[in-house]
Amino acid sequence: MPTPNPAFVPPATQTSRPDLQGTFGMAAATHWIATATAQSVLERGGNAFDAAVAGAFVLHVVEPHLNGPGGDLTAVFATASNPTPVVLVGQGPAPAGATPEHYRAEGLDLVPGSGALAATVPGAVDAWLLLLRDHGTWELADVLAPAIGYARDGHPVAAGVVRTITAVQGLFRDHWPTSATQWLPGGGPTRAGTDGSRSLRSDASAEPVGTVPAPGDLVRNEALAAVLDRLLDAGDGSGSRTARIDAARSEWAEGFVAEAIDRFVREPHRHASGTDHAGVIRASDLAAFRASYEPAATTEFRGCTIAKTGPWGQGPALLQTLRLLEPLDDALLDPSTSVGAHTIVEAQKLAMADREAFYGDGDVPLDVLLSDAYTDERRALIGERASAELRPGTIAGVERAMPPARTSYSAGDGAGLGEPTVQVAPVAPVEDRGEPFVTPDGETRGDTCHIDVVDRWGNIVSATPSGGWLQSSPTIPDLGFCLGTRLQMTWLEPGTASTLRPGERPRTTLTPTLVLRDGVPVAAVGSPGGDQQDQWQLLFLLRWIVGGYTPQQAIDAPALHTTSFPGSFWPRTWEPAGLVVEDRLGDDVIAELEARGHVVTRAGDWSLGRLSCVTRDPATGVLGAAANPRGAQGYAAGR
Repeated sequence: MPTPNPAFVPPATQTSRPDLQGTFGMAAATHWIATATAQSVLERGGNAFDAAVAGAFVLHVVEPHLNGPGGDLTAVFATASNPTPVVLVGQGPAPAGATPEHYRAEGLDLVPGSGALAATVPGAVDAWLLLLRDHGTWELADVLAPAIGYARDGHPVAAGVVRTITAVQGLFRDHWPTSATQWLPGGGPTRAGTDGSRSLRSDASAEPVGTVPAPGDLVRNEALAAVLDRLLDAGDGSGSRTARIDAARSEWAEGFVAEAIDRFVREPHRHASGTDHAGVIRASDLAAFRASYEPAATTEFRGCTIAKTGPWGQGPALLQTLRLLEPLDDALLDPSTSVGAHTIVEAQKLAMADREAFYGDGDVPLDVLLSDAYTDERRALIGERASAELRPGTIAGVERAMPPARTSYSAGDGAGLGEPTVQVAPVAPVEDRGEPFVTPDGETRGDTCHIDVVDRWGNIVSATPSGGWLQSSPTIPDLGFCLGTRLQMTWLEPGTASTLRPGERPRTTLTPTLVLRDGVPVAAVGSPGGDQQDQWQLLFLLRWIVGGYTPQQAIDAPALHTTSFPGSFWPRTWEPAGLVVEDRLGDDVIAELEARGHVVTRAGDWSLGRLSCVTRDPATGVLGAAANPRGAQGYAAGR
């Protein structure tokens, strides 16, 4: 067990759940059924990649308010034979027809937060199939069987899904009838189970639109089950496991899925702007995309290597923050103290300002951003008072326009949805739970889902699937799912690092993490949370690497994050000097932060972050896992 650092506030003597340890295999995810599915694959001889893919397809079914087949994915992984971290790229690009000129011609000055105009090419399914093909061992039919079963036969719907459907039921009834048919089944229960449970249909042939399901109701999505069956059918008769998976990938990108998307989005429908528009994504856009691999971006911190996506994601902002904090005294790195929390968030503000100025799917000078000279110059800006400015750095020879920094935005009736997690009111305290909220007018803030797996051989993966959540755009009835909204992370203004450009990836917030020591992976960690994902992961890394907390202690400890930078999701606003904290941080610490000029919002005692992780000690082979207690949904398992 780690030794607590005396410079840090001691961790709580009792954790919300145990730090799991074993030698066989470990899985952790944001929903217990996905964790159990992944662990069941390990128990039957599958490796970490078989398990992660099986769990991920289950996440599409059981957390449809947080991800779906029409969404996207990033992962960082390493294999038992090669410890070098690799990024799995399941972030699709902007469609060919997605030009700033088109959106402005539609009367828009932002990419909407919901509706098909915000859709990138769906990348998650192809990415999972690529990972399974190249690094898994199981047949695709065996991997997809749990997801198909839960979609066709039903699963007990989680309370978070019900809250989301409840909040947007008016949008579904008034503007998105195909979503109403799927998520508001007619007349309540269609049958009673022998155990007294209720089963609610969720397919295109459902009864007339009716009621919101209740937590625990059995919800089915037969259209999605049929889609997965047809992907399997595409590989029938193929000569090898690889050929069968490739046939499913081709059927997804060039067959009935692409055709159904193309047909459906041509019909105008309500967007977050409060106006109706058709989508621009076409079957040819899906045919042109395939998931891929990239080298991870890395930096060193206190004897560890931290591996992230490239700067087409927000991951390098975590690397920049760690570089800023690296030489500081340990006492300045403790998030549980006022001086530590202040120092950490001021460093984060600098990194996130650079994210706005430089990050995108293009030529990003990451070597400069992580260099000693640049980092030393930026570190000098961390003062005793909270900054309320957006302060990106300057790099010789790099000229980028800065996007607009709005503190408020008004457009239409706000009927759409940005991120899948949301506050009840713009500055109202978040309820004491780690689950999504959706306002009646649709304004949302971030969350998604996550899964980590490590096996006895040393294969390890951290993955954050997202997008295509049930409230992001109208359900495509032939498919049982909807498209994602990642294009809302681009700007229509010319010359910025993340200006909308056809064929380029938007700057995603999805940011899983792999940690290595002496070149060998020792942890996979991640969290949902939009712009907060890396902020919460930073707290974990500081408490685990520097503070000597166990993984579960680090996950349980009080969380915080800054909102003092432009948000990635519609309507792209920011709160200068904004700081959101869990009340468990303590009245004295919170008062001291306010005295430093931070504009503090109290979020409740257990409300921020949905971290999970798996670990491996290369010297002993001991594996570990930990998961978030907030929201009572995340789960870790293993032995």
